[in-house]
Parts: sequence; structure tokens; C-alpha cells
Amino acid sequence: MGLMQPTGGQILLDGKDITNLSVTERARLGVSYGFQQPPRFKGMKVRDLLEIASGRNDLKVEECCKYLNKVGLCAGDYIDREVDTSLSGGEVKRIEISTILARNSKVMIFDEPEAGIDLWSFAKLTETFRDLHKNSNSTIIIISHQERIIGLADEIVVLSGGKILKRGKREEVFPVILAESAPGCKYTKGASV
Repeated sequence: MGLMQPTGGQILLDGKDITNLSVTERARLGVSYGFQQPPRFKGMKVRDLLEIASGRNDLKVEECCKYLNKVGLCAGDYIDREVDTSLSGGEVKRIEISTILARNSKVMIFDEPEAGIDLWSFAKLTETFRDLHKNSNSTIIIISHQERIIGLADEIVVLSGGKILKRGKREEVFPVILAESAPGCKYTKGASV
């Protein structure tokens, strides 16, 4: 997303080198990022965030509701609420994910999308990711430690200490991760997928 500059290599989007572009420039090209701990916006309503994300100030209530429902929120309870400290971490996380869905980016990056989310909402979220994968042309990058999220991947990259430990198709890498996830195995401590 451009929050940190790489020490080597290139980042290409549709054949264009975006390695040295700012967060804003990358966002304009269609890259969206969902933080592990999303920010709160006192004075800003959920509807406002969805309109900003979609790039439209005429977003209909029904459209807002569609995005909120996809992340397991009852739209009527949230659309006019402020995104402030009155919301739980899981609620703010789901609102942020709904804004990424509203943006409909080329590349959607989700950092620990399940963090702080209850079990029912987690099931809804995995369903939403499955549907997004099946019905959109977006590239979806999910950073997670959750087996159910990792199981949705086409490709898995295991990182530890800034180094790639393993990379490949889900069918090849996922069984290895599961087999080596017992305490003391090399993928357990500090590894991210």
C-alpha cells in the first residue's frame, strides 16, 4: 500500500511500477487497504465513509445497506452512527471492510480481517470473501493466521522475519502449514500467511 518502502524489488500493478508511489497515488490506481486496527472518525457517520469510499455522494441507502449486510451488520442500526469509540473494535473492522467493498478496487489488501470479530460475523466474512473471489475481478490479498481464512486462498505465502519461508498453491502449502503448526515447529512462532 505504500506505508513502508521496500528495500529491494519492484511492485507492479498492471505492468506499471508503483514501488515509489505514495499511498494516495496507489489508491488512485485502485489499491485499497484494510488496517488490522482501523481508525475511528468522530463526527463522521458510516454512510459518509461509504460515500467517500465509493467516490459517490449520492450513494443510496439500499447500496449502503448492501455493503454493511455483506459484513454481517444490520444496516439500519449502523448507517447513521458515528464511527467513534461507541463502536466495538469488531464493528469498526467490519465497517472498514464494507468501505473497501464499496470502493471496488483492483487490489484489496486486508490485514487480519478477522481481528476482533465474533464467530457469527466471522462466518459471514468468510462467505463474503468467498463471494468476492468468485464474482469480482479484484486481486484479494489477505494477511491472516486464521485457518478458515487461509483455506480460501489460491496461493499462500508464509512470511517470517521479513523473509518468504514458503510460497505456492493452497493445495501444496496449506497441508504443510497444518502439519507443522504444532508447538515448536518452524512456522509457528512469528510466521504470517
